[in-house]
Amino acid sequence: MPAMALVAALALGAAGLSAVRADEETPAELAREFNDPLTAVPQIFVQDAYTPSSFGTEAQSNRVIGRLILPRVPRFSLFPLVQLIRPSMSLVTVPTGRGRGTRTELGDMQLFDLAVLPWPSRETGIYMGVGPVFVFPTATHESAGQGAWQAGPAFGAIYKKIPGLLLGILVQNPISFAYTSPDRRPVHTLLVQPIVVQHLWRGLYVKSADATWSFGWHEGSPTTIPLSLGLGWVVPRENSPPLNLFVAGEWMAYRQNAPVAPQTTVRFGLTVALPALSPW
Repeated sequence: MPAMALVAALALGAAGLSAVRADEETPAELAREFNDPLTAVPQIFVQDAYTPSSFGTEAQSNRVIGRLILPRVPRFSLFPLVQLIRPSMSLVTVPTGRGRGTRTELGDMQLFDLAVLPWPSRETGIYMGVGPVFVFPTATHESAGQGAWQAGPAFGAIYKKIPGLLLGILVQNPISFAYTSPDRRPVHTLLVQPIVVQHLWRGLYVKSADATWSFGWHEGSPTTIPLSLGLGWVVPRENSPPLNLFVAGEWMAYRQNAPVAPQTTVRFGLTVALPALSPW
C-alpha cells in the first residue's frame, strides 16, 4: 500500500514538477503518445483492473498497477540510442481458492529497457525497439507472484504514418532462471500486447490496447487470449502536464490449461505526461 500510495501521489502532484504549453501537441498526437509503447515522453501511469468474474472461482480480484516511463537520450547516457526504461509495480487482490476468499498482496515487479532503433526511418512511419525484460519476485505472498527471477528479450514496433491512428505491438518473453522456493514451476511465457488506437474527436479516442496474450512454452502451461475495447479522453492543460483518462473492458476469448483465469475485467486508468522533462 505505501508503494502504490506514493505512485498515486506522484501522479496527482505532477503538476508541480512540470509546466508545458498544452497546445504544443494536438489531442490526436497526445492520444498516440499516451498509448505508444515507444514514446519518449516521460509519464506516470496508474491503472486499476477489476475482475468481477473469473473461471474456476467465485471470488473477485483486483490489480492496481503503477508504472513509470523514463526515457534516456544519448546526450545524457552512455548508450548511443534512445532508451525507454519502464518499471512496473502492482498491488493485487487474488482468490485464495475456489471459494469467495481473497487476499491483497504486493505483486512481482517488472522492468524492461528498450533501445529505439534509428531505422527504418521517420518517412516510413515505422519505429522499433529491442531490449531486455526482467521480472523480480517481489510478491509478498506466493499467490500474488510467480516466485521466479526472470529475464528475456522484448520487442516493440509501432506504425503512425496515418493521421490519428496508431498501430503497434509489444512482445516480451521472460524466462525463469532462479526461484524463491523449490516447489516453484519454471516460467517461459511469450507475452503479446496488440495496440490499436484511433482518435475520434477533440480529446476522445477509442482503443484496443490493454489486453495481453499469454502463450506458455512448457507443456501444460496456460495459454490465454483476452480481447479489450475502451475509450480514452486526453486533457491538454496550458502550462500544466496533460492528462489521459481511460476506461476499457476486457473479455477472455480463449484459454487453455488455465483452470483459474479472469473472465471479464474492467480497467480504469490515469496517465500524467511530463513533456518538459523529455530533454533529459
